[in-house]
Amino acid sequence: MRVAVLISSRGSNMQALVRASQAEGFPAEIVTVLSNNPDAAGLEFARQHDIPAKVINHRDFDNREDFDAAMSDYLAAQKVDLICLAGFMRLLTPDFVNRWRDRIINIHPSLLPAFKGLHVHERAIESGTRFTGCTVHYVRPEMDDGPIVAQAVVPILRDDTTDILAKRILVQEHRIYPLALKLIAERKVRIHGSIATISDAAEVEGSLTNPQVID
Repeated sequence: MRVAVLISSRGSNMQALVRASQAEGFPAEIVTVLSNNPDAAGLEFARQHDIPAKVINHRDFDNREDFDAAMSDYLAAQKVDLICLAGFMRLLTPDFVNRWRDRIINIHPSLLPAFKGLHVHERAIESGTRFTGCTVHYVRPEMDDGPIVAQAVVPILRDDTTDILAKRILVQEHRIYPLALKLIAERKVRIHGSIATISDAAEVEGSLTNPQVID
């Protein structure tokens, strides 16, 4: 499976995907890293790992539609099968999402559908909930919506700050994003309406139920 990863800055999840994809036997290849930001630190990481890094600066376009069309044309030219969003800080237009429907996934730092949008760690702590986490999901035109592929649960501890909680969740993001990509590349994920089902579910659940609690 030919994969593109979209970033806007350092792209730590992109780095996790690259490392996983370059392991022997991994069923997906990252063929390009694309950024809207020419100063994104993740571009240099991609180049160091022999992955073509491309910049399409959104500031060069008059509107979102033209920017997304340029991205879409580039990705199509690369014969991309799947797009992974990894800290890509631009809202995608419905036309882009629909053109690539069921071929875009994203990772969000909460247990969707809870805490969509921004400032999720602060909102989770303020809500008094005892658990949060992260979610890999297929992308739909609505923000932070779409069939869920994988989730990891992270406890909210009594003395957590937003920074501490974010770091603990990021550990789990780096676990489940490569797992979700692997499952999709192995054709083990099927979409039925708003739900994604996974074959060999028992094996998958075993790989996800290994919590790493860090005080």
